[in-house]
Amino acid sequence: MKAMVITGFGDAGVFEQRELPKPEPGIGELLVKVYAASVNPVDYKIRTNGSWAVTPPVIIGYDASGVVEKCGPGVKDFKPGDEIFYTPIIEQGHGTYAEYAVVHEDIVALKPKNISFLEAAGLPLAGCTALDAIVNLARVKPGENVLIHAGAGGVGSFALQLAKISGARVATTCSPKNIDLVRSLGADIAIDYRKEDFAKAFFRETGGELADVVFDTVGGDTTARSMEITKKFGRIVSIVNISGNINAGHRKNIVLYLLFLERAKHKIEMMRTLVEEGKIRTAVDSVFPLNRVADAHRKIEQGGVRGKIILQVSGE
Repeated sequence: MKAMVITGFGDAGVFEQRELPKPEPGIGELLVKVYAASVNPVDYKIRTNGSWAVTPPVIIGYDASGVVEKCGPGVKDFKPGDEIFYTPIIEQGHGTYAEYAVVHEDIVALKPKNISFLEAAGLPLAGCTALDAIVNLARVKPGENVLIHAGAGGVGSFALQLAKISGARVATTCSPKNIDLVRSLGADIAIDYRKEDFAKAFFRETGGELADVVFDTVGGDTTARSMEITKKFGRIVSIVNISGNINAGHRKNIVLYLLFLERAKHKIEMMRTLVEEGKIRTAVDSVFPLNRVADAHRKIEQGGVRGKIILQVSGE
């Protein structure tokens, strides 16, 4: 099979196309013919610095959609020919930048019937992370004010939609070119973070109201700066490294969640249901062939991505 392998840690030039043996599924595992994968920030962070016990040469990539080609012993819920999507567990090393991959059936769901393999590949990691942040941790309720930092990004675009269907008034930061996108995904307030201080803009646009929930996908001092506009007993969720003084959160009894996605079947099945009901969608920034994964990595590292970057691995 063709696979894009990182030969070491470093810039995007470490990718190398190789011919490797097709993997065999073990107990409870599926052999998947990968149709599409996607590129996430965690991919380039691992490629650059290494982490999670990933040792080159190795296939990375943590989203996939495709078709079950073979079932290992003991598989109960799937059969060859099933169209599926999933996000693999990083530590297990079964990356998806390849024509075939293996995955345990416990973290797999049938692909939503109403979207393409390309759209489905952008959904698992970012979508389930947003689900954890907005629904499972922050527990956003109708009528609440929610601020999502970088609502045009991969995770942010799903978080924005999930907050909206939860009944919240949703504000998000974005660049001017992405205002149309975040509006189409349900944002009530779009804040140009390049032009305005987001805290002042949020306070103005909400008529002086504070945020019940803040979701930080940016990092740096964003969480610390968000304390100012978060209500007493409010909730802040971060999926990135944070810096700055967060002591203001003590005086307000703010709950701070630091989130890293744990894979689970019920999460990805919930995302499938929401897509099939037409409540959320994948915003696709661009599509690259698998052999141009290095270009895809360079693009996501530059920032300003509108939704998800997808890799087409096999023809649909």
